[in-house]
Amino acid sequence: MTAPVFVDTNVLIYWVDGTDPAKQRQASLWMAELWGRRTGRTSFQVLQEFFVAASRKNPGARKQLRAEVRHLLAWRPIAVDGAIIDSAWKIQDRYRLSFWDSLIVAAAKAASCRWLLTEDLQDSQVLDGVTIVNPFLRNPEDLSA
Repeated sequence: MTAPVFVDTNVLIYWVDGTDPAKQRQASLWMAELWGRRTGRTSFQVLQEFFVAASRKNPGARKQLRAEVRHLLAWRPIAVDGAIIDSAWKIQDRYRLSFWDSLIVAAAKAASCRWLLTEDLQDSQVLDGVTIVNPFLRNPEDLSA
């Protein structure tokens, strides 16, 4: 796996949330692989959603969560701008996705990602050249095959 991989909010939440140990282990496996290969990407939208959702689950972890968000800035998050919104609308109309999911796909495409890690879309579906990977059904080495 040498191509960039876009990480959606749910993967980041499971990464820090221990309420589902199996999903936390799998999310941690993916995150370690992406950090090790320097192929992880995300967007400011995802970082914002991650911080808010994870803070709601564990308000006492805000300091740690802020540190994680700062650390993830190394992934050069994509900012939502006019071009991303226009792209998201086209994706929304073409694939009949929600606007929020379309924004994620548009950001992944803008970041030149080949894959999008999420459990919110259909595994193996290809949307505008970005392949959906459910990280709880597949392992990082599956992307090397």
